[in-house]
Amino acid sequence: MFSQEESKKIRQEFWTSFGKEYPHKWLLYNTKMKEIQLKFTFTRKLAQVSLDIVDDDEMIRAYYFEKLESLRKVLTDEYLPEARLDAEYELPEGKIISRLYLQMDQVSIHNKKDWPVVKTFLASNMMQLEEFFMDFSDFLKN
Repeated sequence: MFSQEESKKIRQEFWTSFGKEYPHKWLLYNTKMKEIQLKFTFTRKLAQVSLDIVDDDEMIRAYYFEKLESLRKVLTDEYLPEARLDAEYELPEGKIISRLYLQMDQVSIHNKKDWPVVKTFLASNMMQLEEFFMDFSDFLKN
């Protein structure tokens, strides 16, 4: 086990090294849609790339999620075959969001041996997710 301070240092080291290895200007929170964010997640149990619909209003989340659902075939055929959609994804803190995501299980940010494969997973899938989002952002907005 790692202390909180050691764990924080390891996480910082991972994200710093990821940024140096993949110096791409990621879209992430700059989607120009306050309800939608693109995210990287890497914990002690999994790695994820996701498009999160974060509005607290259930109706707004459902509206955007239905639009994503309608794009499922093109998403999985042309961009991300392994993509999963979850209308009610529960975050660790208990908040419910809607999420389109790709996940790699049985990896840990504390295990540096996992880092190379996780970095590749995160970068390649986020590139595809960004491309999908950019191609269909007008459809999602309107």
